[in-house]
Amino acid sequence: MKKQSLVAMLFLLSTSLAQAAEPEQTGLAAFGAGLDSFMANIFGWFVDLIFFSVPLGDTSFPLIVGWLLAAAIIFTVYFGFIQFRQIKLSIDIVRGKYTDPNPAVKEEGEVSHFQALATALSGTVGLGNIAGVGAALAIGGPGATFWMIVVGLFGMASKFVECTLGVKYRTVLPSGAVSGGPMYYLSRGMAERGMGGFGKFLAVGFALMCLLGSLGGGNMFQGNQAFAVMSSTFNIPTDYSIFFGVGLAFLVGMVILGGMPSIASVTEKIVPFMALLYIGMSVVVLVANFNLIGIAFEQIFVGAFTGAGVAGGFVGALIQGLKRATFSNEAGVGSAAIAHSAVKTKEPATEGLVALLEPFIDTVIICTMTALVITISGVNTAANLQSQAVTGVDLTRAAFMETAPIFQYFLAIAVIMFAFSTMISWSYYGLKAWTYLFGEGKFTEIIFKLIFCIFVVIGTIIQFSFVIDFSDAAIFAMSIFNIIGLYFLMPIVKKEVQSFVARVKSGEIKKFK
Repeated sequence: MKKQSLVAMLFLLSTSLAQAAEPEQTGLAAFGAGLDSFMANIFGWFVDLIFFSVPLGDTSFPLIVGWLLAAAIIFTVYFGFIQFRQIKLSIDIVRGKYTDPNPAVKEEGEVSHFQALATALSGTVGLGNIAGVGAALAIGGPGATFWMIVVGLFGMASKFVECTLGVKYRTVLPSGAVSGGPMYYLSRGMAERGMGGFGKFLAVGFALMCLLGSLGGGNMFQGNQAFAVMSSTFNIPTDYSIFFGVGLAFLVGMVILGGMPSIASVTEKIVPFMALLYIGMSVVVLVANFNLIGIAFEQIFVGAFTGAGVAGGFVGALIQGLKRATFSNEAGVGSAAIAHSAVKTKEPATEGLVALLEPFIDTVIICTMTALVITISGVNTAANLQSQAVTGVDLTRAAFMETAPIFQYFLAIAVIMFAFSTMISWSYYGLKAWTYLFGEGKFTEIIFKLIFCIFVVIGTIIQFSFVIDFSDAAIFAMSIFNIIGLYFLMPIVKKEVQSFVARVKSGEIKKFK
């Protein structure tokens, strides 16, 4: 009976997909269109709920953005603007100044502070820094950049809170591997406060959303956009997408099979290189147009408070800046806490202090570089946007090409690296959500990694619309479960950081040369 029921369900699903596809579409295109339409019919309400917006002036404001921003401001005030007061201590920890160089001293964990930071950065520094900023400026004008920076600075406090908790409540397995993140601090931390049932509900909800987000926005979208850029830059026919997908899946598989140590060893090399490549390109553009830098900053500052000539005026510039920053650095989403949980340390606060650097690097530095290049190039003028209809990554590419056409090839390489690094980091996030839901074990891990690699190929060969929207909604739904728990647990974080900083000042925690 079970087999018959399963066959019947599969038949109904295949029939629904076939009916949903456009009549002229065949093969993979028909399957993709059918799946997209099928998902939209079933889960459209979920996407509408997560991205529910309220009218604000001539535009609309997504409440999920307000949820993330409010948390960032509350954490900033509650911890006394810790992201500014302890920035030097954060940098010293990343540089290993508080790590005992004696090899005989073993601490639980799998990776160094720098490796954990690189892995988490590789998950956040991605196509949003290139395509997302372009889209934000196309709608909100240069002024959106100012609000991106402001939100990025506040978001540093959110990263601090969630990553401190990630280390405090992690699980170290007999093999030495680590499982941590919101799933664990929501269930265990809330249980300590007498709300175990509620904490378990939050943990399971977070894990489910994380799993869906890892396969969509952290996987399929990355591969899809990476091939799209390669195709447009190097004139590669779309028929070759499957070869690109298989090759990309092979590379991803080779890395993720080795677990967190393998992922960290790759990200600690690729993240600095891709960041330097992209920032280097941006610096060349700024130097070549040195006389326009002052004008660009003037447009950014004036546009932030006037929004002249852009959709929604001042409110439009504000909203686009808020959206881009919150969507880019994922502060409050909880994903980074999974990577930071694997760090070698016995002091949870150390990793929270390391993690607060992420939004600064991701949003304040890299997103601002993109915005300056676009603003200086002038490609985001209203007339140009209307005549050429360029948005997102095309807008960013056009901006770099204003200085040197060869930059389009370097940008394509950067996009591939950004996408690849995001995929391997999100594979780890998805894996930890998977093992939390279905149990630890080698077989369980292999099953997820195989599924993840299959989705890499699917993402490059099928054009999605709603499926990606659904995945984005899942990623931001993670923040609902996560931030509720953070509000209850932030007093624990305050005790941790106060104790750590006091022991640093007293000399109990030594600084090594």
